[in-house]
Amino acid sequence: MTTSLPKGSIVALVTPFCEDGSVNTEKLRELVEFHVSHDTDGILVLGTTGESSTMTEEEDDLAAKTVIEAAAGRIPVIVGAGSNNTATQLDKAKKYEKMGADGLLLISPYYNKANTEGLVRHFTTVADTVNIPIILYNIPGRTGMSIPVEVVERLSRHPMIQGIKEASGNMSYAMNVSKLLNDDFVMYSGNDDIIVPMMGAGASGVISVLADVAPSQTHDMVSRYLNNDVQGALSLQRELLDLIHALFIEVNPIPVKEAMNLMGMDVGGYRLPLYPMEEQHRETLKRELQKAGLCA
Repeated sequence: MTTSLPKGSIVALVTPFCEDGSVNTEKLRELVEFHVSHDTDGILVLGTTGESSTMTEEEDDLAAKTVIEAAAGRIPVIVGAGSNNTATQLDKAKKYEKMGADGLLLISPYYNKANTEGLVRHFTTVADTVNIPIILYNIPGRTGMSIPVEVVERLSRHPMIQGIKEASGNMSYAMNVSKLLNDDFVMYSGNDDIIVPMMGAGASGVISVLADVAPSQTHDMVSRYLNNDVQGALSLQRELLDLIHALFIEVNPIPVKEAMNLMGMDVGGYRLPLYPMEEQHRETLKRELQKAGLCA
């Protein structure tokens, strides 16, 4: 079996909020159209960038349903169904599969963490139940633990576990995971500043925050590499590097939402404990957006 997961640039979509703090479904639909028209290769909803950690279950369901319906099969939609409670994760995964998700992103358990066998079962409990591809999510900076390579190896043999989003920034870890890659198990960069190096290690693309503001450029970077234009891809990576750094000048997704608002996309604010960024950081971000030709 060859994985049906998309190659290329998968946007880690923000969740837009109305002035009253509710999920802005109209804006969500607009963002789907924006990405369809700008060559984005896939959409991830309810990831870290989507702020699901401060959203209710009903709001998560609303955001996922809105994006899946708006995409209407034109672009693959992956839904973040992760939890540090395996039973909750399973319930969410089954629900999103029924909604029509094309894949699921499952994070390693945070706070409670897990031993090796518990970690394996955290993922396989879902994989044994659903019939859509699963992407593991390794982001130790958020969860407090990295998925050991030997655990990734065991999980990669499961027919429904077909990829990993590698967001540790550790190229040594990525290289060890790269030995496991094949037609049935792929890797995505989870860090916009090392998309090209990660593709050099075998990644099939990126799950990207940058793509929220520069979707065509992010798609082009990955597409160039996949079409053997390594120098062209590297040139774009370098060209966008200062903007990428500005998008992470404070904790994600504070800067990317501010950037989208500066660009006139009106995605709203945040929920505590996230808070509007410092003015000096905002000026840095605005300057980089202007240099990239993305805002006035």
